[in-house]
Amino acid sequence: MAKEKPSIPKGTRDFSPEEIAKRNYIFDTIRKIFNLYGFKPIETPAMENLSTLMGKYGEEGDRLIFRILNSGDFLSKANAKHINAGDSQKVSAQICEKALRYDLTVPFARYVVQHQNEITFPFRRYQIQPVWRADRPQKGRYREFFQCDADMIGSDSLFNEFELVKIIDKVFVELGISITVKLNNRKILAGISEYIGFADRIIEITTAIDKLDKIGLEKVNEELVERGLTAEAVDALQPVLMLQGNVKEKLASLRNTLQTSPTGLKGIDEMEEVFSLLESAPTQCHVELDLTLARGLNYYTGAIIEVKANDVAMGSICGGGRYDDLTGIFGLPGVSGVGISFGADRIYDVMQELGSFPEDVLTFSKVLLVNFGPDEQKYAQTVLFKLRDAGISCELYPEGVKMKKQMQYADKNQIPFVIIIGKNEMETGQLAVKNMKTGEQKLMDTEAVISYFNKIQ
Repeated sequence: MAKEKPSIPKGTRDFSPEEIAKRNYIFDTIRKIFNLYGFKPIETPAMENLSTLMGKYGEEGDRLIFRILNSGDFLSKANAKHINAGDSQKVSAQICEKALRYDLTVPFARYVVQHQNEITFPFRRYQIQPVWRADRPQKGRYREFFQCDADMIGSDSLFNEFELVKIIDKVFVELGISITVKLNNRKILAGISEYIGFADRIIEITTAIDKLDKIGLEKVNEELVERGLTAEAVDALQPVLMLQGNVKEKLASLRNTLQTSPTGLKGIDEMEEVFSLLESAPTQCHVELDLTLARGLNYYTGAIIEVKANDVAMGSICGGGRYDDLTGIFGLPGVSGVGISFGADRIYDVMQELGSFPEDVLTFSKVLLVNFGPDEQKYAQTVLFKLRDAGISCELYPEGVKMKKQMQYADKNQIPFVIIIGKNEMETGQLAVKNMKTGEQKLMDTEAVISYFNKIQ
């Protein structure tokens, strides 16, 4: 009987050494810039209590949380009536007390509350870890993926939003990706909801209009009606959704429309301040006001940020926003925070499509020492250890096979230099260093070799 081929769950992936090298390039670039801006690293567990996560992401988000079955006889806590009735939601709550984290922001809020006496506010933290979502796998959307988050918590200053946009700009300039940063404000969206007479439906309204780019205006309007808005309210919303002009013109027009909404006017003031700060320190990327940007997370209360790649069809590759009282859910009210999250997996896919990874990112060993046999191997070993002591990544071919095979190995592994040590080289102490790209070959002693490689590192 034929054995079933091994496989992995849909929406997850294995990563080869080459893929890991490219992903590490992204992580290292982002981490370097987080450090440059004074952020401190933390990590949280892969799993959280289900109660920590539920209710923080909206109805759609809650459905995508991966629940973890309780250990042992998990059915012992389940209500038989709910099982027989097929009420999976209630049964799930009874047999699952833990879940895989959906994002890094809610666990961070929980961390802040638990460790509030150890933290100096305002607290600048970054976190680079995987998250899990029970989503339908498709291009750019996985069930297991990495997020790279940076948050400032304990400060209301809009300078923080400005800093985050500057971080986004610097990261993508270094990664070689042309982007557009879209900004909006949840208070503006609340003001719009008031303006059309449905202030109590902001969640339904923002969830629908957040899909504008994906499903188009007509489908969004249909969804708004399905969610209970009147035709008159949907009509009143159209001029706002289709507002044209530059940032100043859009905000001026909006100020006139929302003049009876203190909340909406506050959001406009905040956006004007952020764009004013950006005017004083321009970014290389394009930054625009997008009034249809909603981002479907319930905890956002102020600025909303989303980043799109200009040259590749892909969903958002970075996003975030201001949350005024996320820690209040866990017992620490009145602590405002703002943060962004880079989607490393989508960034990887964009860079792959653009071919924008540096050539040397796949160079693991810089030097291969050729092995001609037992005597030459012993001599080569002493050179090998001296090179490694000098911080030069290198390897010795483990067997004395034909020279052609060893050269092919160097080529396939993109090793840029080969050191050839035969009888003559052992007698003279002059090692033959071959550049695999140009074919050029030089003779030099071990110290000169070390000096040469240190110069070109």
